[in-house]
Amino acid sequence: MEKVYQYLPQEFVTFLLVTLFSLLIGLSQRRISLKREGETTLFGTDRTFTFIGILGYLLYILDPAEYRLFLGGGAVLGVLLALNYYVKQAQYHVFGVTTIIIALITYCLAPVVITQPSWFYVMVVVVVLLLTELKHTFTELAQRMKNDEMITLAKFLAISGIILPMLPDKVLIPGINLTPYSVWLATVVVSGISYLSYLLRRYVFRESGILVSGIVGGLYSSTATISVLARKSRGASPGEVPEYAAAMLMAVSMMFLRFLILTGIFSRETLAVIYPYLLLMAGVSAAVAWWLHRHRSARVDVQAADTDAGNPLEFKVALIFALLFVVFTLLTHYTLLYAGTGGLTVLSFVSGVSDITPFILNLLQGTGNVTVGLVAACSLQAIISNIAVNLCYALFFAGRRSPLRRWAVLGFGIVIAVHAGVLLLFYFI
Repeated sequence: MEKVYQYLPQEFVTFLLVTLFSLLIGLSQRRISLKREGETTLFGTDRTFTFIGILGYLLYILDPAEYRLFLGGGAVLGVLLALNYYVKQAQYHVFGVTTIIIALITYCLAPVVITQPSWFYVMVVVVVLLLTELKHTFTELAQRMKNDEMITLAKFLAISGIILPMLPDKVLIPGINLTPYSVWLATVVVSGISYLSYLLRRYVFRESGILVSGIVGGLYSSTATISVLARKSRGASPGEVPEYAAAMLMAVSMMFLRFLILTGIFSRETLAVIYPYLLLMAGVSAAVAWWLHRHRSARVDVQAADTDAGNPLEFKVALIFALLFVVFTLLTHYTLLYAGTGGLTVLSFVSGVSDITPFILNLLQGTGNVTVGLVAACSLQAIISNIAVNLCYALFFAGRRSPLRRWAVLGFGIVIAVHAGVLLLFYFI
């Protein structure tokens, strides 16, 4: 915007911006108000909001030092808006004040445009337009919310904004890089990703199909998603079964992306080494999933796609994760101390039997001063072990005679074989 001022007078540009933004806000508000209330209770037309913006601009530039004219104009506008609200409330029983607040924001556009950087006032206008247009969306969202949804959000804010800053970043055990802050930081990051998955699954992809359920569920927990899908596949027809196997592999693909995000957050050095392999395996898993998806012969029932694993922010879940993080930190330290890097390699495969996230995160945070190459290798080994365990879960929960077993073994077998080849390639490179 500053470059524009080199060719055009600043007053001319700011006047056009204030007029344009005021008109846009007026058009948006007029459309919503007409749809909601009707012509009789409408505060003003789109021209009214435009004139309010222009009035604010004129009064501001006429007294840019003391702001007396601008403040006086705002007071007069506030009185007029108050009278309008009184009439609407008394005669038409309309109690909303959204239009009044938007009118006051429009009046304040002039000083914002003149004194603030371009990105800020554009952001203000965009937010006003979005909040105006998304009124019905917010209403539908509120109707779909569970009674304890705000409690869930409060829990996340509590563990991230209250508990985390209060914890000391001091080593608990000499020689072991383990602090209360690092333990809870890992818990907060994982809980945040899980909470995002929970919100997407409940409010964005609530009526999604099997494949999308696997994608969203994989962000939260691939093991939990695969187990739920395997149980639900028992009631599926043989033509629908490949879709369930495809969804499981999409959950695996999202697991690779989830660890890519976690690696980027906790260790940029490890990310620079491991990201090609994680991206490759995410792509391979997605490709195999799409191949299985193409083999379905029937449309999957939407209701069967419900893989809701519940609230991911239960305090006991956070405590369990923190406990596992501490356990794996101690195991990693003493394994390196008494068994060396070979013992850590074995531990990486063994960790796949349980939740591998705490094991990988404690490596990424530098526990035991493990080299970047060994951290990347152990992470890939833990993932391949966990994929094999997930296959066992799928076979177990699907049942002995389930047609899913053939498709699961085929799909997971391809992914595990390619991952093993990638792991060998990593060691040779």
